[in-house]
Amino acid sequence: MSVYLVTAHAVTAGQDGPLLGSDEEEIVLLIYLVLDVVNNKVVAVQQYVVRPQSADSSDSFLSEVCKNDYQLTEEQVKNGESLESAIQRFDQFARSKLALDGGSTFHLVTDGQLHLRQCLHPEACSKGLELPHYYWAFHDLRKLFRATYKTEEMTSVQDMLTHLSVESDQSSDLGSRTVQDMAKIMQRMIHDGCKFDSPEPINQRLEPGICSREEVVDSNCVVRARGLPWQSSDQDIANFFRGLNIVKGGVALCLSQQGRRNGEALVRFVSQEHRDMALKRHKHHISNRYIEIYKATGEDFVNVAGGVNTEAQEFLKLGGQVIVRMRGLPYDCTAKQVLEFFEAGESSCQVMFAEKGVLFVKKPDGRATGDAFVQFENEDDAPKALSKHREIIGSRYIELFRSTVAEVQQVLNRSMDPRTYEQQPPLIAQVPQPFPVIPQQIITSGSRKDCIRLRGLPFEAQVEHILQFLGDLAHMIKVQGVHMVINAQGQPSGEAFIQMVSEEAAFLASKDRHHRYMPFGKKQRYIEVFQCSGDDMNLVLSGSVSAAAQQALVVSPGMLPATSWDPSGQAAAAAAAAAAAALRRKPMPQTPSLLSPQSPIKSMPPPPPTVTSLSSPMVQTLAGAVPFSYMAALQQQQQQQQQQQQQLMLLQRSGLATQQMLQMPVSAASAMLPGMVDLQSLAKTAPPQAQPQMQPLSVQQGLMQFPYGVKRSWEQAFPVSAADASGAVKRAWQSGSLPLMSMAGSSSSAAAAAAAAAALPASYSASHHLYPAL
Repeated sequence: MSVYLVTAHAVTAGQDGPLLGSDEEEIVLLIYLVLDVVNNKVVAVQQYVVRPQSADSSDSFLSEVCKNDYQLTEEQVKNGESLESAIQRFDQFARSKLALDGGSTFHLVTDGQLHLRQCLHPEACSKGLELPHYYWAFHDLRKLFRATYKTEEMTSVQDMLTHLSVESDQSSDLGSRTVQDMAKIMQRMIHDGCKFDSPEPINQRLEPGICSREEVVDSNCVVRARGLPWQSSDQDIANFFRGLNIVKGGVALCLSQQGRRNGEALVRFVSQEHRDMALKRHKHHISNRYIEIYKATGEDFVNVAGGVNTEAQEFLKLGGQVIVRMRGLPYDCTAKQVLEFFEAGESSCQVMFAEKGVLFVKKPDGRATGDAFVQFENEDDAPKALSKHREIIGSRYIELFRSTVAEVQQVLNRSMDPRTYEQQPPLIAQVPQPFPVIPQQIITSGSRKDCIRLRGLPFEAQVEHILQFLGDLAHMIKVQGVHMVINAQGQPSGEAFIQMVSEEAAFLASKDRHHRYMPFGKKQRYIEVFQCSGDDMNLVLSGSVSAAAQQALVVSPGMLPATSWDPSGQAAAAAAAAAAAALRRKPMPQTPSLLSPQSPIKSMPPPPPTVTSLSSPMVQTLAGAVPFSYMAALQQQQQQQQQQQQQLMLLQRSGLATQQMLQMPVSAASAMLPGMVDLQSLAKTAPPQAQPQMQPLSVQQGLMQFPYGVKRSWEQAFPVSAADASGAVKRAWQSGSLPLMSMAGSSSSAAAAAAAAAALPASYSASHHLYPAL
C-alpha cells in the first residue's frame, strides 16, 4: 500500500455529476486532499482555481452549478492560473512535502471515472500538456467500496456515507465538502481492511496489434467515429479518446471503394464502461471539426480490421511502431529504391529490417498497384519519414501518409479480391438527358497533369471562395477552368476540378495548398488538393466508364450522326454542312479541350464570374461555354413559345393570321402561315405597339434565344456576323429543316435571323447549324 493517498476532484465550467466532461467544457477548479495512510489522517488540502481559455471570449462562462454549489465567480476564475501552472504547482508540492523524489509514492483516488478520464486527460492532450506519471493510474473509490462491502453500485459520495452511517462534512462549498467526505470514507475502508494496492491504468498511447477474421469481438465495446479529418492517423484518434483504454490495434480506419480514407473509423475499447464514456464524447472536436460517435458492432470491426492475408500478417509481426503508406510508386519500383528514398537527404531514416520492412501492394495477378507500406522502429522516425512527402522516385512524386495495422489489412484484402477491379458505379450517376450536352472530355482530356482536384470543400462554397483559397495561384487558372462537381441529386459534392495553365502550375498549386484550411464564415474547412489530368477527372466523374459507353450516355451538339438527334435526318446534316460553309471557318477537332492554348478563347479577357450548371457530367463551370441545365432549358422553351406567340400576334395585326389561329397551339398555327414571310419588312409596316417585339433583337440575342440556349461565351469565342447567321439559316430552310419561315427580303438582318432561328423544331439544336464542328 502507498504511504499517501491523494483524492483528486475536478470541476469544469459546465455540467457536473454523471454528465461531467460530456460538454467539453474546460476545468476551472482542481482540489487535492492528502491522506496519510500510516497514521490514517488528513495532512494537507490543495486547491487551485484555473482560468479557462473561454474566459477570454466571454464574460459569462460559468454554469449555475459552479456559481451556486462551488461558490465560484467569473471574476475569481478570470484571475486564476492556467491548467499547466496548476499541475506544475501541485507537482512541486508533491515532491517537496510527500517526498516523491525520495522514493515514497502515492496514488490518486477519485469519485468515479470521470474526473481523470473525461476531464483532465482529454483537456491536457488537447492543450499539449504532459502529465506527471502519477496521473496515469488511480483508484476508483466507488469500485473499491462496492468490492469491499459487496454492495450494489454507488452513484455518489453521499450514497457511500449513508451506507456507512457516517455524517457528511459541514464545509460550505461542494468541492471542499466532497474531498473531506471522501477522506472519511477512505479512513473507514482502511480500518476495515481495504488495500489500495491495485490502481487502474490509463493507457498513454495506442499499442499495435493484429486482428484476425476468426476473432470474436464484443459489440458492447465498439464505436464508430465519423467526420474525422482525412489525414488522421490511428494515434490521432487514440488522442481524441485520451483517458479511455483502447485494446491493442483497436483503431481501424475505414476506406472507401477507391481505397482512400472516408473520414470514419471503428474503435474497440477494453470494456463496455469505456465504450459508454466514449459515446459521451459525441460532437467533441479535433481541431475545428466536430466528431460524431455512434455505437457499432463487433462484426463491423472484424470486417474492417480483420485480415486473412498471410503476407500482411508476416509484415505486421515485425512490430514497428510506425507504419507509412506510400502511394504513386512506379510500377517497376524495387525495395532497394524505397530504402534509398528514405535514406537520402537531411531527414534520413532507416527502414526497419531493411527490405523485410517494405510491403508492396499487388493485384491478384501479381502486377503492382503503385502502393506500398513501410515500417519504422521508433516513433521518432515518423516525422523524418513523412517529411519526404512528394519527393521523387524516378519521374514520379510519392505521397506519404501515416498508416495503421488495420489499413494494411484492408488494403491487402482489397487488392487480392478480384471484385475490387470490376467496374465501380460512377461517383455521379448517369441521368437520361432530355437534350444533348457537352461531354466532360470536351472540357478537358488527356494524360497531362495540368489540373488539380479539390476535396473537402464546404457545400456552400462558390467559385469566388475557391479563387480566394488559391490566392496568387488563381492567376494560373485557365479561362473558364473552374469546374465544381455536383451529385446525382443536384447538390454540391464538396469536390472541384480546376484547369491550370501548365503541369508546373498544377504541381505548384497542389504542393502549396494541400492540407490548408479554407475560411468559410465562422468555420474553417480542411481542403485536400491533388494534381491530376483530364483523364483522371473523367474517371472520377464517370466511375471508370468506357469511352464507348460514355459517348452513349453523354453527348453534345454537332458530335453525333444526324439520325441520332435530328428528326430531319439527312436534311439536317446538309443544313449543318451549309452552315459550316457559311461561317467560312475551319471546323474544330472533336476531341481537344475548348480551353486549349490554341483556342480563340485564350485571347479573350476573363469572363464575368457567373456560374452555370450542366446536367451530365454534373459540373458547374465559371462562365462556362456549355448548354443550360434542364430547368433552364424548360424556361428557355417557354420563352421561345412566348416569342412565337408574339410573332403570331404581329402577323395577325398585319392580316396574315386570324384570331382563330391565335387560339391554336403554336406549331399548328405556324403550319398555316404562308411559306415565305419577310419579318423585317413586316416589322416596319406593323402597328407601333408591335415593333418593340422585334427591334431589340441582335445576333447575340438571337443566339441566346435558340432552343435550350447557348451561353454567350460561345458567341464571344466564335463571333458570327449577321450576314453569316442569316445565310446559314436560309440554307437550312432550303434543305428542308425550316418549314415555317425564311428570308425573302433583307436576309442579313439580325431580327430575321433570330426569328427564323426561333422557328426551328423543339428537338433541333440551332447551335449545330452555327457551330457544326462543336
